Amino acid sequence: MYSRFQLARKYLQYYITASNGRGHGIHSPFVFDFITRVLNDGHRYDAYARVEGVRAALEKDPRVLEVDDFGAGSVTEQKKARSITDITRTAVKPKKYGQLLFRMAAYYKPHYVLELGTSVGLTTAYLALADGQSIVTTVEGSPAIAELARENFRKLDLSSIALYNRPFDECLPRIIQHHPHLDFVFIDGNHRMEPTLDYFNQLLPAMDESSVIVFDDIHWSRDMETAWEKIKHHPEVMLTIDLFFIGLVFFRKEFKVKQDFTIRF
Repeated sequence: MYSRFQLARKYLQYYITASNGRGHGIHSPFVFDFITRVLNDGHRYDAYARVEGVRAALEKDPRVLEVDDFGAGSVTEQKKARSITDITRTAVKPKKYGQLLFRMAAYYKPHYVLELGTSVGLTTAYLALADGQSIVTTVEGSPAIAELARENFRKLDLSSIALYNRPFDECLPRIIQHHPHLDFVFIDGNHRMEPTLDYFNQLLPAMDESSVIVFDDIHWSRDMETAWEKIKHHPEVMLTIDLFFIGLVFFRKEFKVKQDFTIRF
């Protein structure tokens, strides 16, 4: 994992060199459309207030949970006492990115949605609220956090989300087997190179040319940057968009040449 100073320096370099985020100079019609209709969609959707109301309550929740850590923080499972306030403020994706996921799901209208890394369920809620016809499956390894996510789904009246409380490795093959394909996948957990590439390779047979995979924290460590570069160069990947804290992967065959974009967000 990079230090805060290293990450800040990398972010500054990204901000200076990335495309300006307004679409100027972007020659790909698909990417220009993404920038103007999704990335910069300034509409205040009702879902924003609903989810952010839950976030505000969680940030003030003093309850302490015994959290199981299966990711890059530990090679073996560990338990750590953490307050819900701390989890929400430090381990949950900021609203800027949750709302971008919402806009992507609302615009591209994926039918089968998968999230690896539920956390307290806020990004899951954004994905589920984007399109009432979507079938949303999410996976969380920690029982205490999974139960908190279920509590939040009940508050938001989201009864159709399927939550698997198992490590990713145990349930991903079963989920893939029981879906004809996956249209939208958000991977937010186990920030190490080998597991990230393993999830990607397992998911590939379930992808079609309209599918999207979103990877979280692609610049979180040297390991994750290596994984991101390998994914970008995979022959099935036709387009990637680097937004620094997340990376978007598209498989559309309409692109005759591989394209990689880094866009300021």
